[in-house]
Amino acid sequence: MEQPCPPGFASTTPAVSAATPATPGASGVAAPSAAPGSGGTAAPSKGPDGGTTCNDNDLSIGLSLWRQDSGQNVLVTATNVSGKPCTLYHYPYVGFGATIKGPLGPYGTPPRAIATIAPGQEAYAGVYLFRGGEATTAVDSLSLGYQDRTPGSNRDVGRLDLPLAARTGTLNAGHAAKVTYWNLGLRAVEDQLFRPGTS
Repeated sequence: MEQPCPPGFASTTPAVSAATPATPGASGVAAPSAAPGSGGTAAPSKGPDGGTTCNDNDLSIGLSLWRQDSGQNVLVTATNVSGKPCTLYHYPYVGFGATIKGPLGPYGTPPRAIATIAPGQEAYAGVYLFRGGEATTAVDSLSLGYQDRTPGSNRDVGRLDLPLAARTGTLNAGHAAKVTYWNLGLRAVEDQLFRPGTS
């Protein structure tokens, strides 16, 4: 079922192309992988299909903005920096530090295939921050966690906290903030955020 275009989005104004999400200042600097035992998400686990769930130690996380978007959405890029494939299930658990603890609910529809990424490969998710005209709160960090194959798993596991100052700068988030499902294609994430009903 098609979703209405979120208020504040102009369906005739597409996002910047997949290769060039804009990042003010020093944004686009990937978050370093967490050192083993340093907190963040749970240890790797095996799904029923034998695949390994991605966790902080497997990934480098980049945060960026779309140039034509006025800060309403954030792109999360997860790059596999381990030596083995791993899978990002469902959607990421996203919050904004102590300001909006989350996790945010999902936005859009699940992709047809799960996001299993080989070493060096990327997967994407988009954070929809606020509706046009909605009251917002300034946030200066984004927290990120991962689910296992079972939907809703790991909700209570500590999340990786990513300061926003050097990545996107302070952002504004509303109570309607949501996050898309992980996807191997950036265009699919852009369709969910900017062109609902096309993906």
